[in-house]
Amino acid sequence: MNFEKAQQLFEEGKLEQAKPIFESLLKKNPSNIKIIEYLGDIAGHSKDWDEALVYYGKLKKAKPSEANFYFKYGGVLGMKALQVNKFKALGMIDEVRTNFEKAIELNPKHIEARWALIELYLQLPGILGGSEKKAIQYSNELLQISAVDGYLSRGHIEEYFKRYAKAEQHYKKAIAVGNSKKTYQKLANLYANKMKSPDKAQAVLEEFKKKNDN
Repeated sequence: MNFEKAQQLFEEGKLEQAKPIFESLLKKNPSNIKIIEYLGDIAGHSKDWDEALVYYGKLKKAKPSEANFYFKYGGVLGMKALQVNKFKALGMIDEVRTNFEKAIELNPKHIEARWALIELYLQLPGILGGSEKKAIQYSNELLQISAVDGYLSRGHIEEYFKRYAKAEQHYKKAIAVGNSKKTYQKLANLYANKMKSPDKAQAVLEEFKKKNDN
């Protein structure tokens, strides 16, 4: 019963209340994968990267064939790398990358791991392995798995390099395929924040509203 209670608190976003229940459950079931994952997720939400790494590290050991555990471990390690000194972060970048790559190896259709790698290759300076070419490669892979993610990620890359007209084209393709709030929002944000066209941004959001009110 306690597990259901803790799960419900977690779903409601009451993480501080869920945590002690999961912790006491873990004492009774130290190898319960689900409980360990919840505790890792709670630590991640609380930005307690070291604690999250301990839990996700246990999950990787317990289930080395589960792609998501590598993805989560890589994500948390990436967040930690942003907070330590540059020299220390250097040593962590490779591990971040290999965890994301392992997630894709285990689950060739893993969408989030490719998004994470795109972000990594965009944010890293060239000297540390940053590469627009590699970011585009993962964007092309996304296009094969999920067209909307492919167009959104390519738009994101173009926007990152301030090629706003190209970004606009890709976001429009994403709208044509996905027709989701997120796709319209991306184009609207591009117009409002980067292309200084608040009128166009407004028109995009109104178009979404009109299409979805009917």
